[in-house]
Amino acid sequence: MADATFSPMTDSALTLASRPRATRFRKATEEPRWFRWTLTAVVLVLLAVLVLAPLATVFVEALVKGIPAALESLGDEDALAAIRLTLTIAAVAVPLNALFGVAAAWALTKYSWRGKAFLLTLIDLPFSVSPVVAGLCIVLLFGANSAIGGWLVATGHPIVFAVPGIVLATMFITFPFVARELVPLMTEQGTSEEEAALTLGASGARMFFTVTLPNIKWALLYGVLLCNARAMGEFGAVAVVSGKIRGETATMPIMIEIFYNQYASVAAFTMAGVLTLLALVTLGLKTALEWRYADQLSASGRH
Repeated sequence: MADATFSPMTDSALTLASRPRATRFRKATEEPRWFRWTLTAVVLVLLAVLVLAPLATVFVEALVKGIPAALESLGDEDALAAIRLTLTIAAVAVPLNALFGVAAAWALTKYSWRGKAFLLTLIDLPFSVSPVVAGLCIVLLFGANSAIGGWLVATGHPIVFAVPGIVLATMFITFPFVARELVPLMTEQGTSEEEAALTLGASGARMFFTVTLPNIKWALLYGVLLCNARAMGEFGAVAVVSGKIRGETATMPIMIEIFYNQYASVAAFTMAGVLTLLALVTLGLKTALEWRYADQLSASGRH
């Protein structure tokens, strides 16, 4: 009766069970060559269509009338003002977000207190909120029709439709990048080295600059690069709070839209080409950083 209750193993199952364990697992993860080539070809085609073709189009359209015409469009007063404003916004927002990211990562990893999970959720909020919604919230809070915004406008320090509003919008969109790079790394490193430095008599500032900062410097630089790339290319939130005033509050992405809507295609694509080159430089620095410091960046959650 016992033999009738339990079904015997089939010949194929016995054959699989008799194979060496390493061989079984190796064979289970080896796809046919045609499948691998097909999958690779699909990925390359999608990459070419979605990434390489648009990038090539930007530079082709920018140079369609020759290099002199492209350079002349960059010499436009509004174009130069947009470039200066974009670089200025990045120069203000990125260092502030770097300071915030280090402070937030320190608070989340070096201390034990209630509400850490809630703070981490708030840090991730810009990843899930539409940039347009973020810009609208800034307008509602600091616009001329609000109590705070009305008082600021009356005193001659407007936030919305001015540079401070663009800085606020850019900071909101980009502030998770540095913190999210540092938190996993600093969690893994623990607090033993800082405690040892304090035991030896180091002050808090000396401990930070001689122990903590050297341990996190490459992950910090990685986060700053990502933050800078997003700050220069942000459109949605900035478009809402800036008012798109040419020569005053129009950043490079907004100026691209203005040129394109006015059928100044060479100027639009030349500006887009400059923004693309800045993004490619950032990408190159990011890739070089990943290659050279792969171990630490992997510890921070990047591969």
